Parts: sequence; C-alpha cells; structure tokens
Amino acid sequence: QVQVAESGGDLVHTGGSLNISCTVSGLTFDDVAMAWFRQAQGKEREGVAGIVGDGRTIYADSVKGRFTISQDRAMGLVPTVDLQMNSLKPEDTAMYYCAAGFGGAGLAERGFKYWGQGTHVTVSS
Repeated sequence: QVQVAESGGDLVHTGGSLNISCTVSGLTFDDVAMAWFRQAQGKEREGVAGIVGDGRTIYADSVKGRFTISQDRAMGLVPTVDLQMNSLKPEDTAMYYCAAGFGGAGLAERGFKYWGQGTHVTVSS
C-alpha cells in the first residue's frame, strides 16, 4: 500500500523561509516522479515543483529562484522529497500537497497517482 505523508507546514512572515517534507512509502522504483502542488483558497490546484529519479527538476515560474525541491532515495530507506521555500510571499499561502507517480518529469496532475493529505503554509504580510 502506497502512503504519502507531508509535514512541516507553518505560519511564517513575508520574506521568511520554510522547509516542508514528504515521505512516500510503498514505492521503490527509481522512475517514480515526485512533486509538490498547492491550492490556495478559492483557486485551482497548481504544480509547484517536481523531481524525477535522475535528479531532473521542474519549477513553476512563480517559484523559480525561491523554491528548491530535493529528494533522498537511498537504498533501503523510504523515499523523501523536501521543498525548501525562501523569500516567501503572502501569495504562497496555500495547502501544499505531495504527489508521486510514473508520469515522468512534469507538473501535470494526471501524471501523479498517489497524493498526500496536505500541509498548510501561511505567509503573513
């Protein structure tokens, strides 16, 4: 059974930094893509950053240069993916979801089969 679990959401001030983490248990294939999506209140969910097994990454234009996605897929350990968020803005306030799937590099939701429950990030002005 695949389980995706996020953690680390918090309240931060504008300009601050926050790291959120995700563990994906039950998947051990190197070709699994992992990504972070977010959904702000009243808006559609959008892709934020993604990473595939060979380390290639993709970012939404709105977070390029501020957010960094990283992964740890060490043999024998549960894969994890972190999102380091710097220079946070009030418009980054959202529920952040971690997702895993076999759709390759990209931020289209259809490429991700497994989703977590989300962790909330609030950026105060």
